[in-house]
Amino acid sequence: MYFKMKPIRCKLLKLFAYQLILSALLFALPFSSMGQAERPNIILFLTDDLGFGDLSLTDHPYVKTPNIDRMAKGGTFFENFYVSSPVCSPTRASFQTGQFPARQSVHSAFPGKKVQADKYKMPVFLDPNVPQVSRALQENGYKTAHFGKWHLSAAPKHFKNEIPNPSHYGFDDFRTYHTYFSDVNRKHHFTRSPDKKKYPDRDKKHYRAYSSELIVDEVLAFMKNHPDNPVYINAWTLVPHAKLIPTAEELAVYADLEPAPNDFPLYMRDYLKAIPPEELKERMQIYCAAVTGLDEAVGKLLDGLKEMGKEKETFVFFTSDNGPEDVYGGTVNSGTGSPGPLRGRKRSIYEGGVKTGAIAYWPGTVPAGRVDDTSVISSVDWFPTVAAMSGTKLPELSCDGEDISDILEGKSRSRTKDLFWEWKFGVRGPDVYTPPQLAVRQGDWKF
Repeated sequence: MYFKMKPIRCKLLKLFAYQLILSALLFALPFSSMGQAERPNIILFLTDDLGFGDLSLTDHPYVKTPNIDRMAKGGTFFENFYVSSPVCSPTRASFQTGQFPARQSVHSAFPGKKVQADKYKMPVFLDPNVPQVSRALQENGYKTAHFGKWHLSAAPKHFKNEIPNPSHYGFDDFRTYHTYFSDVNRKHHFTRSPDKKKYPDRDKKHYRAYSSELIVDEVLAFMKNHPDNPVYINAWTLVPHAKLIPTAEELAVYADLEPAPNDFPLYMRDYLKAIPPEELKERMQIYCAAVTGLDEAVGKLLDGLKEMGKEKETFVFFTSDNGPEDVYGGTVNSGTGSPGPLRGRKRSIYEGGVKTGAIAYWPGTVPAGRVDDTSVISSVDWFPTVAAMSGTKLPELSCDGEDISDILEGKSRSRTKDLFWEWKFGVRGPDVYTPPQLAVRQGDWKF
């Protein structure tokens, strides 16, 4: 069935209206005439399982995200940003390669066991010989780093001697969670017990709650250690993916929260009604607290860039790897994330599973206070766009995405390439979230 895609009107339009005229005048000039650095610092801030409707700027009725709001006010919110899969690993592969993940047979999250990889007809890691955005920029003089979640390979305890570490993908430095490689030392791993000298108030129990802050600290330290080179950094968070254990301070923000399903749009409303009322309050408090903790890390990043005088030299792109999780097993708290008015959640190629929205932030270059609800952009566009912005030659192997640097500059236009999705496996939640296995978007239509 064909569906005509319609824009979603949210409070962003009200929030930013006063800035639109100024932005239009200020940013009518192309990048090249703005006096910006020819090769900006570039940060891909990728959250995990954050839904389209999980921010205050996208009309979540409870969650408080003042720093993400600040980023959006200082940049452009893209309503029609799509990731290339409704789950983690394929989307991450699309950012890295600029290709639809099925080209590399990355059909699902990289599995924990060989029998699962065989079942899914998948490799156990993303092929590092395929052109990678990180390697292309590294060869163009960028210092490159990856901090946070990786999940471009299978569980290491079953394939430890087979799995290439991020240096094979063009990263000069890296620190990852839950991914151990046989040929790297301990400094490349985040641990559950933060350094007590540096973080005296941190504890093992809440390490996921602190993980976003630790990732941002690594980002800022890497930039300080390479003042004479442009940097390319992946900052990939663990939050709000399960398991969520926010701190007491984060939970205190929502101590008086009394959630009600009718506060949400249609599909989310019906979804929440299936959760027992006596459980919904605690789950929603925990989820909102976790997102607010993530927001605090975003604030630390923005403040750090400003303190270093790098704010106008750094392009930050903020989004999520897929839609919000469903309730099952240990995901009960993260399962209260919201796709906003969209149908579907994680593992569904309906809009709620693959439409995550995005914020582009580059003060003085990307228009401030702008809401783009017409341009259709995708994670496969990341590689060709970053290459254009950094003066990096694209490898001979063509990308499925397109250069959208003109859209980042403020232009709204139609795509020149169609978007495709696949999901061959189970979909959790109500039957209404279960789509066909394949989808394509062409212009204003999705089939």
